Amino acid sequence: MKIPIIFEDENFLALNKPANLLVEPTKNSQKKTLIDFLKEKLPQNKNFDSQRFGLVHRLDKETSGVLLVAKNKNFFNYLKKLFKERKIKKEYIALVYGWPNKKRGEINLPIGWGGKLKTTDKKARKRKPALTFFELIKKIKGQEKYSLLKVFPKTGRTNQIRIHLAKIGLPIVGDKVYGRKKSLPEETRKLKRQFLHCLALEFLLPNKKTKIRIESDLAKDLKEFLKMINPET
Repeated sequence: MKIPIIFEDENFLALNKPANLLVEPTKNSQKKTLIDFLKEKLPQNKNFDSQRFGLVHRLDKETSGVLLVAKNKNFFNYLKKLFKERKIKKEYIALVYGWPNKKRGEINLPIGWGGKLKTTDKKARKRKPALTFFELIKKIKGQEKYSLLKVFPKTGRTNQIRIHLAKIGLPIVGDKVYGRKKSLPEETRKLKRQFLHCLALEFLLPNKKTKIRIESDLAKDLKEFLKMINPET
């Protein structure tokens, strides 16, 4: 298995995760995962993290983009602390149905369990705070109205971006769980996954003086889809 490496030094590496790759094994899939790649790439990581081999966060199977992996115990603990304290700036790009009524917005809605799915419903179980900011990049007119957004999740709840955007009437194109399920434009059927990509992660290195920003170009299939629905994009 080959996964592009965006950056690597003695403490960590940043991967450019492709779409449709599971990060961790599941009961329902026997396919290779990103963890299998790490077992081969960084077998020594088993000494401090026998489960995830240094991986400190995750992306959904269909989401592409930046993933961080620690290469030693000290940096592993450092990155985990940054994520826990919300000191890593996360920047995503998403294509959604509809046009927002403002260029910038904030979604502050707790997320919990409602049956088998996560939800913002007030009756949901085990609700936890969830905060997402978004910024309009461009309005796009294809067979429908679409918006290209930059999204900045402050918290890190599972499926947070997808749930929050759907809740305010801007569901992500291609999202089969939280997105639109009826009256889909013909052009969107050509997209084989949800249009969500982790564009960048930014954080301070342990010396507290140097800020590093790891970026990943928008995935090829998403670029091609944008051109297909509107050649001027």
